[in-house]
Amino acid sequence: MLTGRARRRRSRSVNLLRMTGARAIRAGALGVAALLMASGPVLRAQKQSVDTTRSTLTVYVYKSGLFSAFADNHIIKATIASGSLSNDAPAGIELSVRAADLKVLDPNLSPDRRAEVQARMTSPQVLDVDKFPAITFASTMIKETAPARWSVTGRLAIHGQTRDVTFPVHRTGEVYAGEVTINQRDYGIEPIRIAGGTVKVKDEVKIAFEIVSTPHP
Repeated sequence: MLTGRARRRRSRSVNLLRMTGARAIRAGALGVAALLMASGPVLRAQKQSVDTTRSTLTVYVYKSGLFSAFADNHIIKATIASGSLSNDAPAGIELSVRAADLKVLDPNLSPDRRAEVQARMTSPQVLDVDKFPAITFASTMIKETAPARWSVTGRLAIHGQTRDVTFPVHRTGEVYAGEVTINQRDYGIEPIRIAGGTVKVKDEVKIAFEIVSTPHP
């Protein structure tokens, strides 16, 4: 059996071990916290806002049909309303365009004819901007294919319909540019037909964009 002195000595030894263990645990926790703080830029992507004054989306609509020579191709443009992008892992981009901001350019058309095309585009017959006010894109995967070049996959929402799209993007200076071809019918839009279908626009339209990010603060 242990004497009183031996029991006290063992008790002091046990308490010392407990204190040492507690200090080690606290030190370890502080070390992990410091590591997480130091590696923050790697673990959390740093998003940059899109410069909405310089970022644009352009839509190209092409004519088809028996009398397509008498129809017009259309160029439609809008500024990006909002968005963000990140070069840090995981890389990502989100964009939003107000459908009502899309403007028909068509410099070869008369003002009256251009206004007619504009009204038809925003009407329930095509974009129905009152019911579906936003066109949005959010990336789900970005792969670098070469220096300053990427393959971007994401969800494109137009006219209340969302579809997966994949397209190439390249950077020149501070501008990220790319384009994707979609089918209007995939988004619930029936291509415009006039004159009994002898003059119409193609189902396929091309969407091009130029994105400029705001500088880091």
